[in-house]
Amino acid sequence: MTNDVRTVTEAGFEDWQRALSTGFLREPVLTAEQLDARRRQFVPGRLLGGYEDGRCVATFRSFAQEITAVGGTPVPADAISNVTVSPTHRRRGLLTRMMHRDLAAARERGDVVATLIAAEYPIYGRFGFGPATWTTEWTVEVPRAGLDPRWSGPGDGGRIDLVDGEDVRKLGPELYERFRRAQPGAVSRDELWWQLHTGAVRTHGNWTEPFHAVHRSASGEVQGLVTYTSDDTWNGKQPDQTASVRKLIATTPAAERALWHFLCSIDWITKVRSGFRGPDDLLPHYLPDPRAARVTGQADWLWVRILDVVRALEARTYEGTGTLVLDVVDADGPAGGRFRLDASPDGASCTPAAGATADLTLPVAELGTLWLGDESPVRLAALGRVREEREGAARKADALLRTSGRPWCPDLF
Repeated sequence: MTNDVRTVTEAGFEDWQRALSTGFLREPVLTAEQLDARRRQFVPGRLLGGYEDGRCVATFRSFAQEITAVGGTPVPADAISNVTVSPTHRRRGLLTRMMHRDLAAARERGDVVATLIAAEYPIYGRFGFGPATWTTEWTVEVPRAGLDPRWSGPGDGGRIDLVDGEDVRKLGPELYERFRRAQPGAVSRDELWWQLHTGAVRTHGNWTEPFHAVHRSASGEVQGLVTYTSDDTWNGKQPDQTASVRKLIATTPAAERALWHFLCSIDWITKVRSGFRGPDDLLPHYLPDPRAARVTGQADWLWVRILDVVRALEARTYEGTGTLVLDVVDADGPAGGRFRLDASPDGASCTPAAGATADLTLPVAELGTLWLGDESPVRLAALGRVREEREGAARKADALLRTSGRPWCPDLF
């Protein structure tokens, strides 16, 4: 038997989808409607498949994306998703070949970074990816929160309105664009994203229609949006229902506070599950009793692979002033070399510096971890993942690279 990796054509899309469902342990047979919906994600040249004797046994998809760097600059990214290898064909190099082929194409296109959400932690570090954002989930015990149960809306002249999916598709994109320009780690959403997340396009058969609510300021500007579902649990003739948030974004703290208060004020709701939030989310502190918000999940989220060191480091902003010489190790990719970063709040310059003495030596995966400002070079040096070439260099890098707010990617892709 022979295996190869090749670009998937429209004619081979159904076979590729079958392999994808098999790899993710989903029912491999799709309805015609589901298959037609998934065809909308097909982009020529961006789907790869691993094949053995003509049968698809591995899948890989990438698509164009923007990620917000520290400071608000949108950076072109190669977003990677739908990565599977059938259980009968593991350890045969199929993922490695697909990944190398995709990253080479991304670099040629001019993408600055590659991104993904890792289903399993150990897989992607060997390809130069590092975890760059984290996520936290809270469960709020509403009766303990201390909020006014008679609350009927914001007291600042704003309002909260229930809307439907069609309204969300009209109002959401412009709101999200304002949100993501201010949120490092946030990624772009295209029209298809909004259709998929409001049920206009359905790729799975178990769609549950959610509720949607928007927050409007006193002037009528939409400043927040929440999408949520509820179960139907009763105990001893008493309601004990949970509101589960799918998405909640806001462009002001007042709008965010009002949306959380709204969720906690809905009749019959005794618990609110936050969904995937930023690790420094303000949710607990919006409550009179922050202990009513219990952490129920915390994990790595968005992983970043640097493809162009110069453009990546020049794209973000820096709160301090300083110079760093970084020796980036990238044995299997394009980002290796020695680079001098001169940064200040007024801007940054990054240039190749082959002859300079390095301050830090680090694998490209660790540079991806540091790029959005969340991780500490001092911590990475203590773990042996970054090596100081000058005494005190890790602390110097910490002061330059870390940010006062933590990055957050609100989306799964």
